[in-house]
Amino acid sequence: MKQPAQSNTVVGWREWVSLPDAGLDWIKAKLDTGAQTSALHVIHIEEFERDGHPWVRGLVRPWQHSWADEVAMEWPVRDVRRVRSSSGHAQRRYVVLQTIRLAGREVAVELTLTNRDKMGFRMLIGREALRHGFLVDSHASFLGGRAPKAIRRRNNGLASEPD
Repeated sequence: MKQPAQSNTVVGWREWVSLPDAGLDWIKAKLDTGAQTSALHVIHIEEFERDGHPWVRGLVRPWQHSWADEVAMEWPVRDVRRVRSSSGHAQRRYVVLQTIRLAGREVAVELTLTNRDKMGFRMLIGREALRHGFLVDSHASFLGGRAPKAIRRRNNGLASEPD
């Protein structure tokens, strides 16, 4: 018997997402239908071996204008790919599998790990991830919900204050 098609979740061109496995509840992401793969801002990326398999570790900094709340993470390496950025530069990147929460839904997506310090968003969600049943409304933002005011201020490098 054929399963009914899952309805699409409508999201905006920018959304707050979570990495539940890492305990990161808030990362502002750009949803980009022009990008094939998703990318996460990670610094000090280092490959190592665990049980004879390649792994990678690095520091995830969730805020655009602050080093606060960085999280050390480790992932098994799923692949290594050459990725061409929007500026045309090709870069060798590690690809890992990561569960993300977007608009209340958890999905496993492939992420490339790269330094996004010069980019406006710490995370980019590409077409491969959006194929999990997301429809992007390019005129809307934060349809999945806004982070609390204290989090938004922290992301902007401002002192946190109560909501």
